[in-house]
This record gives sequence, structure tokens and C-alpha cells, in this order.
Amino acid sequence: MKVEILTVGTELLLGHIVDTNAAWLAGELAGSGVDCYHITTVGDHVDRIVEALSAALSRAEAVIVCGGLGPTHDDVTRDALAAVMKVALVRDDALVEKIRGMFVAKGRTMAASNARQADVPSGAMVIPQRIGTAPGLICPVESPTGSKVIYALPGVPSEMKEMALRAVFPELIRRRGSGSVIMSRVIRTWGLPESVLAEILAPRIRELDANAADSGNGMSPTLAFQASGIDGVKVRVTVKAADALSATILLDSEEEIVRGLLGDAVFGVDSVTMEIAVGAMLAEGGLTLGLAESVTGGLIASRIVATPGASTWFRGSVVAYGSGVKQDVLGISDGPVVKREAAREMAEAARRLFGAAIGLATTGVAGPDRQENVEVGTVHVGLSGPGEHTAVLSVQLPGDREQVRQLASISALDLLRRELISNSRHV
Repeated sequence: MKVEILTVGTELLLGHIVDTNAAWLAGELAGSGVDCYHITTVGDHVDRIVEALSAALSRAEAVIVCGGLGPTHDDVTRDALAAVMKVALVRDDALVEKIRGMFVAKGRTMAASNARQADVPSGAMVIPQRIGTAPGLICPVESPTGSKVIYALPGVPSEMKEMALRAVFPELIRRRGSGSVIMSRVIRTWGLPESVLAEILAPRIRELDANAADSGNGMSPTLAFQASGIDGVKVRVTVKAADALSATILLDSEEEIVRGLLGDAVFGVDSVTMEIAVGAMLAEGGLTLGLAESVTGGLIASRIVATPGASTWFRGSVVAYGSGVKQDVLGISDGPVVKREAAREMAEAARRLFGAAIGLATTGVAGPDRQENVEVGTVHVGLSGPGEHTAVLSVQLPGDREQVRQLASISALDLLRRELISNSRHV
């Protein structure tokens, strides 16, 4: 079964608010095993809403419309629905009194304009409101390709979600009959650009495409890429199966294959951030961490302390921003501080000061100006570990000041992660 989403509101097109409703509805549709191939946003204009609805109905069996059911002059979704159905709007007097009762219950007087919310396209069924005042609508539509339906929901997120879960998704599942579920898993990577990941995974993607073509049932896993800036590149695995257990088994199998192809570039899955992944490795090894941050200015520590259980392995951080502080507090050598040796000395000092098993440090130039005749974006990450082991990562990072600092933070954590992996392989 195919369902499309249409969100209505000129404020969405102007960028005044973010369309979270469409994302939530799409996720719920996938979880219900319903295909959604198009999401459209349109302004508060009757003709354009009619056009968008007609296009959606030409492609899908059902459309979920969100927004434009309020009491003001620009709330015109009801008018568009009536036009698409080729029927008149009829005011439901009993519904007017229900809306009036909602106001009375809150000690308020209903404005005359709220009566517009009781205008119902002839033949449509009302979805009662339980939170706000705008009722929803279930509108049957006859088209050249068969009987279809439009579900109209309020634009207020809390009202939309309650109504969708209560009235829309049970109805969609009933219409779908015995079907399937769609589930996704996001594999998080760092260190390889999207183009390189695509090259590595290209043979697997071709194999999956061939399997899907041979089976003809669309049940083969699919892979897609999502570049996420300071969070790396994500590989989304999506499967369609008869039930959640079967889908999970497919996801587990495909994740294992992707991990085997990408190796250490994979650091987590779904909500597992770099700091969560690193923290789990430190905790498992009984290791502790101390930080000395310059260019990152405490960002690494901030990410770490937001991780549950960090107190078991994180000892503390020194934000040594000024050159004098690096020398006086951390004891690094006099001279330039944006260099590899300074990062190494800072890491050794962090390990020593905090009595930690591992010290991690950052120094660099975030911009907007050069420092010590060093280019903006230059970052050195130092690591000092057990047995006097040290490592330094030097990178040239793109972007503005904030992006450089964020990229430096995850780069530092990734250096630590890869060193921990390397050490575990030699144990």
C-alpha cells in the first residue's frame, strides 16, 4: 500500500518553522509497513492544495494531509478537500456545540470564527478532537483508478500525533490487510568520505538490486548514504519483511556484511555516538581518560559528560586555551603551540595530571585568522597511553570556526577509538 504525506502551511515554505510532522508521519508509516514515496509541502492556497492532493491521489491509495484546519481565513484545507471530492462544505451544528464545549470547559468564550472548524465536506467522517479544537476528517475519494481516501489532521504536533495514532494508522493497517513491516538501521562511520564508502559498497548494492529484481517482491535490503557533517557519514540499511522479528534478522545479517566491508570506519549504530562507543571501550578495558583541550575549548569534555556512565572512566579536563597556560599548567616546552610536539606534550600532561591511563589533547587554529603563521583548520591531536605509548594525528579541517572545533572533537575521539582497537588486537 502506498501513502503520501502533504503538509500545509505557508510558514513551512518560508522556513519559519521546521516540518517535524512529516518526519514523524513517515517514520510511523514505515513502522506500519506502508510505503511512502512522496512528501509534499504546499502553502495556504486552495488551488495549490487541490493540485497537490490530485497529484498525490494519482500515485497513492491514501494521502495524509497535515495542517490548515484552524479557524482563521488562511486555514483552507477543508475547502480544498471539498473541491477534490467535488462536494459542498456542510456545517455540522452538533460539532459546533462540541467545539464550543471545549472552550467552556477551559473557561473561555468561543470566537465566531471557530465555527468554521465544523465545516465538513459532504460524505466525510469527522475524527473527534481530544486535545485542541480542530477536528480531523476522513474523506473518501472516487478516482479513475479506484476508491481512495484522504486523512486530514491538525498541524499542531501533539494534536496530530494523538489523532493519527488513534484513528488514522489503525484504519490504514486495516486497509492494508496482511502486509509487512519496514525497518531501518543506521550504521555510523568516520574517516572515509561518502564517495569512498560508495565505492566500497557498490558491489554489495548491485548484488542487493539484482536480488530484488529476481525476487520481484521488494523484500531485499537496500543501502543508502547520508552525509551528516560533524557526525560523519551514515549508511542506512532498510528492510521490508513479514514481521518485526524477520526484519530484525535481516538487519542483523546486513549490518554484519556492511561492517565486514567497511572495517574500523564503523563506530556505532543508530543512537551510538562516537563518545558512547569510546566510553564503552574504555569501560570494558578498565581504562580512564584525562583531557587537555585548546582548540576544542571543552567540547570533547562536554560530549563525554553527556554520556551516561562517563564518571566511571572520565577523570577530567584542562581547557588550556592560552599559550601561557599550556606552558605554566601543562608544562609544555616554550615556543609555538600549534604543532605536533605540543599536542604530544599536552596529552602526556593530561595523563599525568589526572592520573589517567590515557591522555588526549588538542591544539590548532579554528580561525578566522592564522595563528603562529599556521593555516586556519590545522589541528593536531595528541594521545598518551600506557607504557609511554604516544600518537599524534594531524589534520586540515574545512569549514568555519565552529565546524573546525566540532570536527576536531570527533577526530580526537576517533583517534582514541582506533588506538583502543589497535591495542586490543595486540593483547
